[in-house]
Amino acid sequence: MQIKLFGRVFGRNTEEQPINKFNQAFLRHIGTDYTKYDSNGLTYINKGYNINPTVYAVINQQAKKSAAVPFYIKKVKDSQSARKLKQFKSVTNYSATSQQKIKEALLHSKAYEKGDLPFPMEKPNENQEWHEIIALYKTMMKTSGNFFLYMFKRSTGEPMQVFVLPSQFTQIVLKQNTNFLGAENPIDHYMMIQGDTYVEFGVDEVIHVKYANPNYGQDGQQLYGFSPLRVALKNIQSTNVGLDLNIKTLKSGGAFGFIHGKGNVLTSEQAQSLKSRLVEMNNDPSDMGKIAGSSAEIGFTRLSLSSAELMPFDYFRFDEKQICNILGWSDKMLNNDEGSNFGAYMEVIRKKAITDDIMPDLDLLAEAVTSKFLPLFKGYKGAELCFDASDLPEMQEDIAEMVKWLNDALDRGVITRNEYRKAINYMENTDSEMNEHTVQNPVTSLKDSLENPFNMQDA
Repeated sequence: MQIKLFGRVFGRNTEEQPINKFNQAFLRHIGTDYTKYDSNGLTYINKGYNINPTVYAVINQQAKKSAAVPFYIKKVKDSQSARKLKQFKSVTNYSATSQQKIKEALLHSKAYEKGDLPFPMEKPNENQEWHEIIALYKTMMKTSGNFFLYMFKRSTGEPMQVFVLPSQFTQIVLKQNTNFLGAENPIDHYMMIQGDTYVEFGVDEVIHVKYANPNYGQDGQQLYGFSPLRVALKNIQSTNVGLDLNIKTLKSGGAFGFIHGKGNVLTSEQAQSLKSRLVEMNNDPSDMGKIAGSSAEIGFTRLSLSSAELMPFDYFRFDEKQICNILGWSDKMLNNDEGSNFGAYMEVIRKKAITDDIMPDLDLLAEAVTSKFLPLFKGYKGAELCFDASDLPEMQEDIAEMVKWLNDALDRGVITRNEYRKAINYMENTDSEMNEHTVQNPVTSLKDSLENPFNMQDA
């Protein structure tokens, strides 16, 4: 017999439902309270992205490059091949060799139907374009580790518009007395809190994408993504303080200290008169106005360190490297003197940025959109959002080397002409003979060549 009291089930469970010990361990004390994780979420925006030049430069480059990656909607023909294709791209780090491109093209043709579906929503909302949403996605992920996309739906459940919720103001609220039996989703709704404004968003209205978070606790930390800038917070603070001190040094015109008499003690009137004259000299732009005289022998004792002694730019470079490392970006791409012109080496760095940072994050977004957004539209069940970086300048292979390998493979009957066309991103030819294996010019089918080995010599 079971008794339900205040949302909880007591008594013997005759059906022997399994208890979700994970939820029981981490969520049992929360109830309907807001979950809590990183109180510095707003700091990452205000003190990091908004005023820190390194943080802004890196994330802005990442956001622009993410928004530049082409995307399309494909109808899945074979789910197993589609899964293998994703694994293949991950294994090859989105940078297949000439030989691997053939396998990738074959998997692609098996996984998806020919042609692309139009994106189901031309614009996300009246004030934004899709490239802005993708840029905001990257910005939110790098600053807070979370991305919340609100779907404004019709009565039929089909989205009309979508809006990015500011992750620094968005919190997760759990269900009252979460049931620990089975695999129930403990999240009741999302709450955006800004000042005195509280707005609720249902679970089915929000797409939440997040970075993996190793921090677990009874405040629901594991439900949020991990912010990369959490690790870089001290470097951000160090850079900001250094910039402030640099401004103060420039305003003061150098080191500060005390002016005093060497032989005799300056009287109060003499000290005040000298100070007033120094103020006048500082405000006078003319050369002659900066000359003063004194009848007494005076000295100056410096109390502060000079800019050379502080070495602020050495600290700036250190903090810059740390921030870049944490955000997954190379400081060589920040136009600094140490790495602004390395030729071929820079090409490798730019390509690595695409394969190691841009594409993995875009794949997280693609998975979320594929599972929670596209199925809400009629005719898009079984469709997938795909990002393709192959057309980016950073991802262009050595065409001469690739074509040479393809030509050799084609002449030896290893690949067909349609497989050749797929490898160079050309449309397949509908002629059936384009799917036959052939060897060298003049074009002869492999079958005919094997049946009569003298064909090639006679020709």
